[in-house]
Amino acid sequence: MANFDIQHIKNIVLVGHTGSGKTTLAEAMAYNAGFLSRRGTIEEKNTLADYTDLEQEKGKSFFSKLIATQWEGFKINVLDTPGSDDFSGEIIGAMRVADCGVMLLNAVTGVEVGTDIIWEYTDNYKLPMLLAVNQIDHESADFDATVQEAIQHFGRKVVIVQYPIHSGASFDAVIDVLHMKLYRYSDTDGTVAVEEIPDIHLEKANQLHQELVEAIAGYDETLMVRFFEQGSLTEVEMKEGLHQALIHHELFPVFCLSGLKNRGVNRLMEFIDHVCPSANEMPNEITIEGKAISCNENEPTAIYIYKTLTEPHVGDLSFFKVLSGKIRVGDELTNENTGQVERIHQIFEMVANKRNSVNEMVAGDIGATLKLKNTHTHNTLHAKGFPVELPPIPYPESVLTRAVESTIKGEEEKLSQALHQLIEEDPTIKIEVSPELKQTLIHCQGELHLYVIRWKLEQSAKLHVQFVAPKIPYRETIRKAAETVYRHKKQTGGAGQFAEIAMKIEPWYDGIEEPKGYPIRSSESIDLPWGGKLMYYNCIVGGAIDTRFHASILKGIMEKMQEGPLTGSYVRDVRVLVFDGKMHSVDSNDLAFKTAGMMAFKTCFYQADPLLLEPYYHILIHTPENLTGSLMSAIQTNRGVVEGMDAEGHFTKIHAHVPYEAMDDLGKEIRALSQGRARFTLETGGYQPLPLEIQKQLVKDQVHEIAEV
Repeated sequence: MANFDIQHIKNIVLVGHTGSGKTTLAEAMAYNAGFLSRRGTIEEKNTLADYTDLEQEKGKSFFSKLIATQWEGFKINVLDTPGSDDFSGEIIGAMRVADCGVMLLNAVTGVEVGTDIIWEYTDNYKLPMLLAVNQIDHESADFDATVQEAIQHFGRKVVIVQYPIHSGASFDAVIDVLHMKLYRYSDTDGTVAVEEIPDIHLEKANQLHQELVEAIAGYDETLMVRFFEQGSLTEVEMKEGLHQALIHHELFPVFCLSGLKNRGVNRLMEFIDHVCPSANEMPNEITIEGKAISCNENEPTAIYIYKTLTEPHVGDLSFFKVLSGKIRVGDELTNENTGQVERIHQIFEMVANKRNSVNEMVAGDIGATLKLKNTHTHNTLHAKGFPVELPPIPYPESVLTRAVESTIKGEEEKLSQALHQLIEEDPTIKIEVSPELKQTLIHCQGELHLYVIRWKLEQSAKLHVQFVAPKIPYRETIRKAAETVYRHKKQTGGAGQFAEIAMKIEPWYDGIEEPKGYPIRSSESIDLPWGGKLMYYNCIVGGAIDTRFHASILKGIMEKMQEGPLTGSYVRDVRVLVFDGKMHSVDSNDLAFKTAGMMAFKTCFYQADPLLLEPYYHILIHTPENLTGSLMSAIQTNRGVVEGMDAEGHFTKIHAHVPYEAMDDLGKEIRALSQGRARFTLETGGYQPLPLEIQKQLVKDQVHEIAEV
């Protein structure tokens, strides 16, 4: 591919709900650019972008792809993305380095839930956006209804640039109200004939042209003055107005096309070339320190790694955007995040999974390189003496957690390495090795995301794994005070063990008064690593227990709190007073008092009305308003509590809290009741008392489990 300057490089991300036709459009764009002699299809499993076995098997995209194309003297880097919110990492990562987006709308189904979700991301980044109503050739296509839905969801900034003369199988022409021409397609090779608009269509075309002019003039004060003076705007003025409005996320031009039949695609590519912004026209990137990075090829070199992909027998392929300067083969760049110096051995223009070697890339371009030794996604590399670091990409919190286990003994280390590689490729995956639950947990974005994780572990890493529901991290506490005297005595010949402790335990809470009726010699406040507090009081008088043994008593109590008496869960929020005891001049030692402290605490705990606490999530459900009642019922059925609701356009936000234990079932109900139209986010909440009948069953299960062991 020829060398291009900054002004002639366009970075476009294709986004939209699953099934809107992103991959098919990317295929048509690559074909028009001359990179394909024949267009593949999803059905034939031979598209350029969906090249993995999994994507071909399922007929949908799971990973973002970079496809470098060109059209009429411009380089267009096309970033194809998945449609499911389960793969938000792939979508957001591609958006992060794009300079404009094309939101595909299915002309049959209109604005879908995935469209709304992705639109929030575009708003966050203030990314310039085109709207492309795709699949106009479908017999049930409805362009006008789709545009009206877009206006309802995205506002009056939606402006029509094109509309079809016919929908369905007869779709072969569009009227462009920017150029005021008719584009007629006679075949599927992209060939187009430019014609004058027939008289029968002039009234509608003129009306939409005037609406477009007014929208553009309304954005720019200078153009508004010209509009009032001239009564209209020239085509050049309209293009410049659209260009500036796109940069500032102020207007969203609408196009219509059939990616499958390659109709309208070349006109879209032409608009991308001549109207959409280049990287150097977008606002400067801002570093963590607040420094602006100018997208200029004459500045020092800086690149940003936005994606990492492991290729078998090759290694890690690092995808980057050139933020400033030029990157050349042989350059040595410093990784600002790690301090390591990396040598650039190769630079590739990527056409999906095909790597085309080049010697350099200029600011604004996107490419890939191999064999970086200590560089990861989100890292910034720069020339010596030009220290810059971009903030990491913010990703949504996980909504699904599973414990992963190897089903073959001896594969644990291999599994650990494979999980590490997973999070290298996909930063939305979180791996947690829980010493409390004795499980390795995978936190991910949903069932489909988990399916892909399993596929990678089984197919790529050749592992045998199973996913199970994680154990619940219950907490144990008490509701009333209790006292006991415990004597530990052991004689086995020679020196024995002897310790006697009089202990009182009671609930602890913020603001509790100091104990009364006991002579407090010393106290210790311990913030427990698992939450809550332990307050320990030495109330011994007359030397009944030597001061040196209190550390051992406390150690015994802490050991029992790490494996609570009821279910083996952590204990929290307890106050302990040791107020009497006995010791032996020979047989008393640290081990004896540690054991006595542990057993005295356990005995008291059973007498103090013990209580199990269960963790809960704060959940925010974003749902179409007509589903609000059904989802509120589902929350209550799953032991959740609705805390409030907010209206947001055609959607309702439901705030609630739901026990960890019930979240899996509720998540499935939300997806089933809404058919994927509702989505939710989770935040870890606190703890609340577990219903007594469930507590009894858990304690009973624990007894059986111990008996079996």
